[in-house]
Amino acid sequence: MFTHRTAHCLLIIAIWPLWSIAAADTTAALPGSVARIIAGYKVPPADFSAYVHEIGQPEPLLAFNETVPRNPASTIKLVTTFVGLESLGPAYTWKTEAFLDGELTDGTLDGDLLIKGYGDPYFVIERFWLFLRELRNRGLRSVAGDLLIDDSYFDLAEDRPGSFDGQPLRVYNVTPSALLVNFQSVRFSFSPDAVTKHVRIVADPMPANLKISNRLKLVRGRCGGYQNGVAITVGDPDRGNPVIFSGSLAENCRDYSMSRSVLQPVTYTYGVFKTLWEADGGEITGGVGLKRALADREPFVSFASPPLADVIRSVNKFSNNIMARQLLLTIGAELIGPPGTVEKGREAISLVLASRGLALIDLNLENGAGLSRETRISARDLGRVLLDASDSPYQAEFISSFALAGLDGTLRRRFTQEDLRGRVHLKTGRLDDVFAMAGYVHSRSGRQFIVVGIQNSKGAHRGPGEEAETALVRWVYEH
Repeated sequence: MFTHRTAHCLLIIAIWPLWSIAAADTTAALPGSVARIIAGYKVPPADFSAYVHEIGQPEPLLAFNETVPRNPASTIKLVTTFVGLESLGPAYTWKTEAFLDGELTDGTLDGDLLIKGYGDPYFVIERFWLFLRELRNRGLRSVAGDLLIDDSYFDLAEDRPGSFDGQPLRVYNVTPSALLVNFQSVRFSFSPDAVTKHVRIVADPMPANLKISNRLKLVRGRCGGYQNGVAITVGDPDRGNPVIFSGSLAENCRDYSMSRSVLQPVTYTYGVFKTLWEADGGEITGGVGLKRALADREPFVSFASPPLADVIRSVNKFSNNIMARQLLLTIGAELIGPPGTVEKGREAISLVLASRGLALIDLNLENGAGLSRETRISARDLGRVLLDASDSPYQAEFISSFALAGLDGTLRRRFTQEDLRGRVHLKTGRLDDVFAMAGYVHSRSGRQFIVVGIQNSKGAHRGPGEEAETALVRWVYEH
């Protein structure tokens, strides 16, 4: 019997070959290995962009959906770090200053100690300790007052941690601060002890004002599950105390650790300061507060960061979000004027790119790190930035900040084949439904190519994006 359902099925059968032919024609410009992966995962060709250009040649080797603005995830850090190098210079350093609000007599400050930050992105715990050592070397031993913090060099609109994905305690969601110590991070380690039937928790660093409530239970059974069964909550989201650990950890679990941001910038800085200061025999009797340093005062101590050329290696090789965001604000403050804001940073980057003939009209930089759903750039425009960088006096500093295939950073376990290892410099990016990579390929024949691949489609981060773009890199290498 011929029914409407039969007619509908026949119509689908009639149309399907035409759709297949259209899809095949759409991907015909792609290398066969890439096209097969896209087809195998049923990725709409319109969701994939690729751009390949040999350095020194007038036209690209491959351009596929190259002008479509897409979310590039963390590969947008390449724009931020390149402009940072070009505008600030590879030897640029951030400073952190200390001022004495009171008289220093026989090692005791009768007053407050004020610390002013200028956005150092790499003020990690080891360097913070060196900063405190400089204070001790200058004769300060005891602070009979408060620790005051001046974070006015940056001016940030309300930006609650976790607004991106609802994970406010994750370190990648830390918001910028002009005085950012150790990425505002605490590493919690959990050690199951079958003898005492207890789970030991160690915090590193352990801020003096941090309180931990250990409600973990040690149980028999299989080790595994989300966070190994450890749940973390913060009693007071604004003050960070207490940090409550609950759930169950299996006896046969190995030591487990997680890094989280559980205190606000000011309270974290004070807690770490007090812990380190007192561990070395110092004293501080007061609490913590905010105060601006007077502009005409000479600092008691001025402490410099590593140079920018070193800092961007951490940004790009390990895709450090907060460091990229600190750099964006610094660019705005230095080029347009303090305080640094996200808007000034975006404007400054656009001005620098335009001055180099790179007016990227479709660029939406957002926070400069890629931790955003709104960031946009086309594969061609990102490729143009890489091409321009290849002719920069700071080319070596820039390219050396990329992860090196099979050797370090985010690529240490990828492209490990003997022929590709060490011959590909890439920055990767991944968000839900986004996968991207961009960088430089030294081909088998000795030619130099820039390569950009961006896929925005359902499930791209689960494998299709990485497989297609890995095939693209392999194809470029064979040229």
